Formats: sequence, C-alpha cells, structure tokens
Amino acid sequence: MIPSSMQRSESALLSIAYLPPVQYMTKFLAYERVYIEMHENFQKQSYRNRCVIYGANGPLTLVIPVKKKHSIKNIITDIRIDYNTEWQNIHWKSLVSAYQNTPFFEFYKDELHELIFSNDVLLVDFNLKLLDLIFRLLNLDKSYSLSKEYLNNTELHDYRQSINPKQRLQKSDWFFQPVRYQQVFVERYGFIPNLSVVDLIFNAGPDGRRILEESIRRGQSIT
Repeated sequence: MIPSSMQRSESALLSIAYLPPVQYMTKFLAYERVYIEMHENFQKQSYRNRCVIYGANGPLTLVIPVKKKHSIKNIITDIRIDYNTEWQNIHWKSLVSAYQNTPFFEFYKDELHELIFSNDVLLVDFNLKLLDLIFRLLNLDKSYSLSKEYLNNTELHDYRQSINPKQRLQKSDWFFQPVRYQQVFVERYGFIPNLSVVDLIFNAGPDGRRILEESIRRGQSIT
C-alpha cells in the first residue's frame, strides 16, 4: 500500500547503482512503478559505480573504475568498465573479509562471485545484472522499467541525485526510516544504516525483504 502522501505520484525515478544501498531498494517496494534513468550523464563519486560495505574498520567504499570520454558529456549507457586494474579481486576480497562470518554468506557467495567476475563491458549491463540477482535473493516480486528518454517530470519522485554517498548531496527522505538488523562488527562501531544491500542480504538472508518493508515510513509526510 502506497502512503497517502505519495498518491500524487505512484512512480519513483532512480539512477543505476552498483550493489545499491538499502534506501534505494526500499523504493521498489514503496512505489507501484519504478523507472531507472538510462539517458543521464554519468555522475562521478556516486552510487552509479560505487557501494559502501561494513568492513573490519568501519564503512568501506568499493569503486568500479570506468572509462569515459573527456571534454564531452558522458551518457551513462556509454560508460565502460575499466579492467586495467584488478578491481574485481579487490572487491571480492573485501566482501569476503567483511562478510565471511555472516549467517548467509555461504548461501549467496557463489552467485555474487560469478557476476562480479563476468567481465561485462558496460557499467549499466553489469549493474542491472546485479540488481536482478538482488531481486531474486530477496524474493522481490516487483519490476522496473528503463527510461526511453531523459526524464524531467516533476510528477515523479526523483531520487537520482538525493540517494548519494556524499552527505552534503543527500536530501531528507521522509519515507525512509532504516530498521536495525544484526551486523558482524556492530560491537566495534555500532549499527551502520543504509549500507549496500549486500550487507543486509548476508546478515539477514530471507528476512531481508521484511526489513526493507519495515524501513518504509508510512502515513502522512510533514511539510
């Protein structure tokens, strides 16, 4: 059920994202329709090519290196993954170090490993494959649409810029209220909300969908 304050628009607009944060994933459950932007310019230092996990020393950012043309605008669908560095090995070793002791790592690691080392050429293809895997692991019986043109419709709830790893660029999201769940290093640094959804999947497993549902704030917003 969509909160009454969302009724003016039952649709949300997201960017692509690499192993996106929990906030991003809640939008697929909160809205009847979700569009993913395929015609924007690439935004550096965003979730489009990075995620944040819970490492042994606290939040750890994993970044996919990309190839882009200089001095001109770079449409997101043209962005290629740069394999000149061993980023796949770095990301996988970081994920293993962070989550090998979680309750569900052994259940889900093989499929994630296969996709991380799939050597996709385009960033959008890689991210969408991972998103589809996340949908399956969390048993999300929802769908999304890819935009056919750049969407500049104020009737949509637009999260393309506001769901951002940079705190200064984040915007208040009244509809997101993260629910606590068990995390491996919680005794060291406490609960860290809104990490990559893989943190939720490896720690909570099948209960992840319920946690996403409960992280959607319901009712009238305060304006």
